[in-house]
Amino acid sequence: METAAAQPTFRPATLDDVPALVDLIESAYRGDASRAGWTTEADILEGRRTDPEGVAAVITKPDSRLVAVEHGGTLVACCQLEHRGSHAYFGMFAVRPTLQGAGLGKLIIAEAERFAHQEWGVAEMHMTVISVREDLIAWYVRRGYVRTGETSPFPYGQERFGLPTRDDLEFELLTKKLS
Repeated sequence: METAAAQPTFRPATLDDVPALVDLIESAYRGDASRAGWTTEADILEGRRTDPEGVAAVITKPDSRLVAVEHGGTLVACCQLEHRGSHAYFGMFAVRPTLQGAGLGKLIIAEAERFAHQEWGVAEMHMTVISVREDLIAWYVRRGYVRTGETSPFPYGQERFGLPTRDDLEFELLTKKLS
């Protein structure tokens, strides 16, 4: 495992970052490269996690920010923040697989929460997680997120979200009060 000892830097992603961001997100969730970390979805979804058009859309969407996280000048993580009125949505969270488990994710989510609360004035963060990802949900619960029990269907048949290997996927809403 690589070390994440030095503090990362956070900046808004630009369209120039799109290829590197797509590679990072894919490496964190899909295929054999994702198995170097613990956030892999390779056992439940095949195909792509995202594409250049999807990443570019997040970067250019009003009230949205795709945060690029660098360590030593190298892109190591990212996350999406979207201002949705009284709350912010957190998504597209990816950490380079070889850096997972070193505390970088905790720093990133804390910075995302700080930004959403201080810059947008929101009182709550929302996210959706595939409900069978119990290990990932447990990680968010340890960060103060609450399982709401509210679910939404997985978009079966829409290949841009991946190719499911099972028929019981759905998203669960997690929330956290920010202060």
